[in-house]
Amino acid sequence: MDNDAARYRRFLDGDDNGLREIIDEHYSGLTLYINSMINDVSQTEEVLQDTFVKLAIKKPKFNGKSSFKTWLYAIARNYALNYLKRYRSRFSDKDIDEYYDIADENDIESEYIQSEQHSELHRALRTLKPEYAQVLYLMYFEQFDTENIAKVMHKTKKQVGDLLYRAKQSLKTKLEKGGFSYEEL
Repeated sequence: MDNDAARYRRFLDGDDNGLREIIDEHYSGLTLYINSMINDVSQTEEVLQDTFVKLAIKKPKFNGKSSFKTWLYAIARNYALNYLKRYRSRFSDKDIDEYYDIADENDIESEYIQSEQHSELHRALRTLKPEYAQVLYLMYFEQFDTENIAKVMHKTKKQVGDLLYRAKQSLKTKLEKGGFSYEEL
């Protein structure tokens, strides 16, 4: 049983600190993941709250068929998809880079280059098909393996592999059009 599953079990047994620890551990990652789907920080916050409220109030059963993190991200994804179905016309035009500041205090030139590359990467991710952006985010930002991505996205491992390949190719094409080349793609 992973640490998060143990924390959740503690919470279910009456220790509220278990839930607080889960929230502290996953708040930032879930925020970025949900925002990659919704592109609206205030609505992302609502979806995030709904996810944690579900844990706190409804106390769904964690059956252990996946890691706790995978299970939690699947819950958040379902809330995000429900939000998108209801409020598709309310997307924000704000760029994700307006909310995050990456800084390397030692070298201004390096900071600028890194910031530009980061901005370009996020802009390119936002222009991809939602499934492409999700699979890339889960793989590279959350370090999920294909098995856990498959569980979160309700796909087979083969479908995830194919989706990753197409997503990387699409992202690479968009980045190259913008003048950037990332060898790790």
